[in-house]
Amino acid sequence: MTNVSTPYNQVMRMSLRELLNVGSIDLSSLSSFSRVLLTTDGTLTEILEAYFLEHIQLVKVSEVMRPAAHSVPALNVRPGDEIIERKILLQGVQSHTNYVYAETTIVVNEMPVEMRHDLLHSKTPIGRLWLEHKMETFKEMVDMCKERAGHTGMFFGVDFETPILSRTYRVFSNRKPVIMIIEKFMEKELEL
Repeated sequence: MTNVSTPYNQVMRMSLRELLNVGSIDLSSLSSFSRVLLTTDGTLTEILEAYFLEHIQLVKVSEVMRPAAHSVPALNVRPGDEIIERKILLQGVQSHTNYVYAETTIVVNEMPVEMRHDLLHSKTPIGRLWLEHKMETFKEMVDMCKERAGHTGMFFGVDFETPILSRTYRVFSNRKPVIMIIEKFMEKELEL
């Protein structure tokens, strides 16, 4: 399987009929819930809780604040700019099911100090932190794709070759790109 993606801006300009058969991701072949997760601009934590009727917790896989080793043009980051890199799971509290794996890059100097502190020292999902800190945000979908699970498969209990869904988006605040998030999930795990 090859990594096949469809730019979100292209998807959003299409009619519903065209959207259902976009690129190599045949959205009509996905479950309704997977289509919602792949295309929503809402926070996944609340969507997962409403769907599964289960409280969702954030499990940090890794988190580091460091100078950027290279530029990240999508965030206007230059080598040496301070960033936070987080890898997390959104996991059911009762079931211990990992519903989403996410990798996040955050531009430190663009975050309010209190939010930066909570990102590093709490286990609150980023969407909830935006709400708690009343941070005005705009999300821009960058990419949607179906890809091999690779190393991410270990979080879902599947092998490297298993297909998973992925979406990448940027978060803007004060008209500046401040966060890049890649979220990965498995369609089969999301059916009741």
